[in-house]
Amino acid sequence: MYKSIETLLVEIPTIRPHKMAVATMQTQTLVLIKITTEDGFVGWGEATTIGGLGYGEESPESVQTNIDTYFAPLLKTLSGLNIAQTMQIIHRNINGNRFAKCAIQTALLDIQSQRLGIPLSELLGGRLRDSISVLWVLASGDTEKDIAEAKKMITAKRHNIFKLKIGSRPLEQDIEHVLAIKQALGSEISIRVDVNRAWSELTAIKGIKMLQDGGVDLIEQPCAIQNIDAMQRLTRKFDIAIMADESLMGPQSAYELAKCNAASVFAVKVAQSGGLIEACEVGKLANLAGIDLYGGTMLEGPVGTIASAHVFSTFSNLAYGTELFGPLLLTEQILKKPLQYENFELKIPTASGLGIELDEDKIDKLRRK
Repeated sequence: MYKSIETLLVEIPTIRPHKMAVATMQTQTLVLIKITTEDGFVGWGEATTIGGLGYGEESPESVQTNIDTYFAPLLKTLSGLNIAQTMQIIHRNINGNRFAKCAIQTALLDIQSQRLGIPLSELLGGRLRDSISVLWVLASGDTEKDIAEAKKMITAKRHNIFKLKIGSRPLEQDIEHVLAIKQALGSEISIRVDVNRAWSELTAIKGIKMLQDGGVDLIEQPCAIQNIDAMQRLTRKFDIAIMADESLMGPQSAYELAKCNAASVFAVKVAQSGGLIEACEVGKLANLAGIDLYGGTMLEGPVGTIASAHVFSTFSNLAYGTELFGPLLLTEQILKKPLQYENFELKIPTASGLGIELDEDKIDKLRRK
């Protein structure tokens, strides 16, 4: 039985403004779920979103309200069930709410893997790697600042792959910004761009041609979520990798995108997928369809980040690495021992469960009262 189910909103400023086509973030609100069992196990999950309702259908406030009002009372009626049975009942009784469901499932998997004394990745089929590469997003919007930031990251051996957020400015201005950074960093440094669905198909054709000619390696979600036909045409037209992100919302959408060849890379996000188990299913679908994989982020804090890392460690194909840099964007640390980033990679813990220990005193000081 579950003794308590708590939802905490934790406000942490970012180290700099993080500009995207859909929002500019200066503070991230982490949505943390803490489930305590009658026999003393504590599991953590995270349902963090980007930019309130500017990015998707769930916000920190809606996640908290829906977990407190619907998920928690339902969970407290359940006992003696495994995770699959528990999630089946949740899906039967609660529609949508992928982020909230992911957080609940993460906490339950954390508890179960602690009970068994194994890392969470072993519940998902077993890890194939103990660390994963992590890129850095250059999102100040200022070309010279971004170049200086990238060079600093390369020197510190923290990141050597970079993604730029574009789409909020005129096309020519965005292209000039990206290609100046590419030229400054050189041919050996991979540059990708994320349009956050801001372009029309005609704008995308023009922009992608210039970016491909300038040596950029990947274009993320150039068109609207619903415009699968445009994604298909762009994927077939260009040699550069076209990646699905916002349009990828779990196994069913992964199947639909793969079926019509609407992306050459999938950005897998555990919350967008609706859970860690579902994210693994997206990975399997991609492998069957010959689509490359990339580990995405909702700019989660350490809980969602390391949960994602456990998932991505099981992928046989992780051709484009990951962007699990979320905790590095935050000014405050909420773990007793920070996640280990070194040599351009994130180390995945080998302790049982998620393998992290949260600082609950620090969380209490930062939480929204």
